[in-house]
Amino acid sequence: MGTVRKLVVEVIEARNLLPKDGHGTSSPYVLVDFYGQRRKTRTVTRDLSPQWNEMLEFNVGKPSDVFGDMLELDVYHDKSIGPTTRNNFLGRIRLSATQFVKKGEEALIYYPLEKKYWFSWISGEIGLKIYFVEQLVVPTEVKAEPKQAPPAEPTEAAPEGEKPNSIQEEPPAQVVENPTAVEAELPAKEAENPTSVLMDPPLEDEFTQVKRSVSLGSIPEVKVSNNINIVTGPRPISRASSVIIFDARSGPIEPSSFDLVEKMHYLFVRVVKARSLPTVGCPVVKIVVSGSHVVSKPARKTVLFEWDQTFAFGRDAPDSSSLLEVSVWDPSSAKSFDPTSDVAGHVFLGGICFDVSEIPLRDPPDSPLAPQWYRLEGGGAHRGDLMLATWVGTQADDSFPEAWKTDTASNPASKSKVYQSPKLWYLRSSVIEAQDISQLTHNSKESSYHIKAQLGFQVQKTKSIPTAGTGSPSWNEDLVFVAAEPFTENHLLFFLIETDRTAKEQTVLAVASIPLTTIERRVDDRKVASRWFTFEDPNEEKRVYKGRVHLRLCFDGGYHVMDEAAHVCSDYRPTARQLWKAPIGTVELGIIGCKNLLPMKGKGSTDAYAVAKYGNKWVRTRTISDSLEPRWNEQYTWRVYDPSTVLTIGVFDGCSEVVFESDECMRPDFRIGKVRVRISTLTTGKVYRNTFPLLLLSQAGLKKMGEIELAVRFIRATPTLDFLHVYSQPLMPMMHYVMPLGIVQQDSLRIAAVKIVGSHLTRSEPPLRREVVTYMLDADSYSFSMRKVRANWFRIINVIAGVIDIVKWVDDTRGWKNPTATLLVHALLVMLVWFPDLIIPTFAFYVFVIGAWNYRFKSRDTLPHFDPKISLAESLDRDELDEEFDALPCTRPNELVRARYDKLRMLGARVQTILGDLATQGERVQALVTWRDPRATGIFIGMCFVAAFILYLVPPKMVSMAFGFYYLRHPLFRDRMPSPALNFFRRLPSLSDRML
Repeated sequence: MGTVRKLVVEVIEARNLLPKDGHGTSSPYVLVDFYGQRRKTRTVTRDLSPQWNEMLEFNVGKPSDVFGDMLELDVYHDKSIGPTTRNNFLGRIRLSATQFVKKGEEALIYYPLEKKYWFSWISGEIGLKIYFVEQLVVPTEVKAEPKQAPPAEPTEAAPEGEKPNSIQEEPPAQVVENPTAVEAELPAKEAENPTSVLMDPPLEDEFTQVKRSVSLGSIPEVKVSNNINIVTGPRPISRASSVIIFDARSGPIEPSSFDLVEKMHYLFVRVVKARSLPTVGCPVVKIVVSGSHVVSKPARKTVLFEWDQTFAFGRDAPDSSSLLEVSVWDPSSAKSFDPTSDVAGHVFLGGICFDVSEIPLRDPPDSPLAPQWYRLEGGGAHRGDLMLATWVGTQADDSFPEAWKTDTASNPASKSKVYQSPKLWYLRSSVIEAQDISQLTHNSKESSYHIKAQLGFQVQKTKSIPTAGTGSPSWNEDLVFVAAEPFTENHLLFFLIETDRTAKEQTVLAVASIPLTTIERRVDDRKVASRWFTFEDPNEEKRVYKGRVHLRLCFDGGYHVMDEAAHVCSDYRPTARQLWKAPIGTVELGIIGCKNLLPMKGKGSTDAYAVAKYGNKWVRTRTISDSLEPRWNEQYTWRVYDPSTVLTIGVFDGCSEVVFESDECMRPDFRIGKVRVRISTLTTGKVYRNTFPLLLLSQAGLKKMGEIELAVRFIRATPTLDFLHVYSQPLMPMMHYVMPLGIVQQDSLRIAAVKIVGSHLTRSEPPLRREVVTYMLDADSYSFSMRKVRANWFRIINVIAGVIDIVKWVDDTRGWKNPTATLLVHALLVMLVWFPDLIIPTFAFYVFVIGAWNYRFKSRDTLPHFDPKISLAESLDRDELDEEFDALPCTRPNELVRARYDKLRMLGARVQTILGDLATQGERVQALVTWRDPRATGIFIGMCFVAAFILYLVPPKMVSMAFGFYYLRHPLFRDRMPSPALNFFRRLPSLSDRML
């Protein structure tokens, strides 16, 4: 049996449709068109808010230029029921297939109906559920030949995180015996097309790819070469070569797939299998080239001796006279061998030699070189053959990620990998009330109820309700958790707890367990139906009724689950895939290498690797062992949905003590430094290749750990107007404004999200360590620091410095320090007073001139990075630095804590004085009309009456002119003492004299 994909459209209901029958109602039906297939619902008679609750199925076909991938839904009034106007159109919606999800992720979404024509009058919205399903297909003929099967239409998309690497023929259509094989054989050109209706809901890494990640090991474009002289494999020295040889230095190996980084040449040797070897053991293969030697793992004994292992030897300085020696040895004992171990005492079975200068190049658009059988010479294998392939390539080769490399020292955790953050949801649980719990209580008047909800490590509690007189306690509180897919791992637990305030004891009376898979999902603020759940005895194995609790549970897909700090967030999309908008472009990152790194280990070396994070995609370069100037030259690509996002790159020192993949290093991965790149600062299409300092702030102070060289490029994929329109859109999804979360609640949820992401990535292979995730997500950025307090204060001063400069300029102008400028200001005042319509245009033109003038100082080559001067990290107080990195709760001696507390009290006293002065000025303004000082209030309202009378009689232009000339009068006509108005204001009373 096979599977076939179908698109299911559940038409639920519509709201507030227009009347079309002339009697204030309509008889609507829905017509859905997808991929040339039309389905129609029944007609609901005379109802402007009809409910259909019908399920329409569509076959998912191959991509077509005729039909496209749009789902069109039209709502019409049925003309056969009652009178109607000529136009029976009630509205339409058009949806792209990239918005559809698979079954289980669907949610009820209300789409506003759109117009068909410019002057159409449309209102209302329609509620739909749209998702893909996989249905079993029974083959018509079990023994039918595959060639006789009809052409394939339904196929499955590649799973998340995987992409096909080559173009293959489409499998037979109706009979699919192995669905996973169909996934693997999906054509690459379809996987690269995000609008294909054959695909699952669009994946995080699927976009019209400009470049392909190194770690994926695949080529973004597949070409058919017309060169008849392609070499399929190397030839041994002892045989005459009849093929055309390519020199490794004759030209570029890869044209443009990795144009941001430098090409690194490698000699690849793929050892596949051997036959006819005179041994019953598990032989190994030894490879020697340019002073490097490596031993393969022991062969797997089947009909043949199989290794299927690839080795990559660096070719930074190729030697044309060097030889490649491949030999087969029979070990004295069959056991696991380290790739760098010696083979002394092994029996030589035979070998082959190749001239490295005659090994062919592999051009990346070509398919992998086919391995060939070579007769082993020398030793005891007179008839033994070894199948292998050798070629020269770059880090773009698809065999590179999984190959053994000379610069990684055979560390299993050194491979380049791409990771995906788990899909996070906000789980909203509304605790309404409980019933039938009176028999559980101890009838104590000093007791109270509360509900404790637990999801994994997250625990939240409701308020306490007194036990007396509450047979059915009511809470009506919302508890929000962070949950990660898949939802089959955890249950949401609700504990009914009784607290005895006299004895200060808590007793768990009952518990309710709710599987996460049964909870409804929503993408807006609609009300979800509440349900009753049964309480059970936590101490009994059998299910015993202990009351029930009334809950409203739902997954809120309209929020973006924050796992990063808001000011350095890399993604603002909501959780629900249906609400995602089209990407606006791609950002390409080339991680070239580091230099001048400080040694992180006692042996004076560093095992450095880099991690980059943007959105929910993480990438990790390979670990370069024992090098203070590692060169990675790896390139990655991300889709960009919002320009106001940040790409984060971190460098770490890995653990080199791991020998096998199953081993775990107990030493943490130390931080070396971090770089942030804001996407909005990148010019479209420009390559920024810069060297950034790696700065690390620790308890020892600020230290420069080295430098990292990066290449960044942003490519816009949308029209210019659409790209600029993004700046006018809300930064966060709609639910953050409709049902906002509190600041404290957001912080706690972010901490939980960081823990979940760290736990998920730690389970990968190789793992992304928890300390790496914490550093990349800035999980400790909210810790208290006197350094940050002072730095933020200076930032505020820097912001208002412009206002202070304007005040100083006005004071100098009215002081006639520059008479020419003062006379020009008088002329400007006369012009603006007599022509007030020029005030706003003049101000706008002035701002334009300032912006155009500052364009000269725009940074054109370098990207902004961490600034120690702004951070006040250059000159630090040791005690403040120790306080910043102190954990919670404090672990320092009591005397040191007391001294810090006294210092904080002094700072708090200054803040207290400033707040008191601000409150005093505001209370004096209120005292003008509140009659706290009767004489002052009488003077003020009397002056207001006189001013109103004068302004009624005198034109406003004359008053403004007189006031302006009076304010700008020469210092000879000005008194040195404060003005009467200021003296009057300072005499007004405030409430400061009433404070204790």
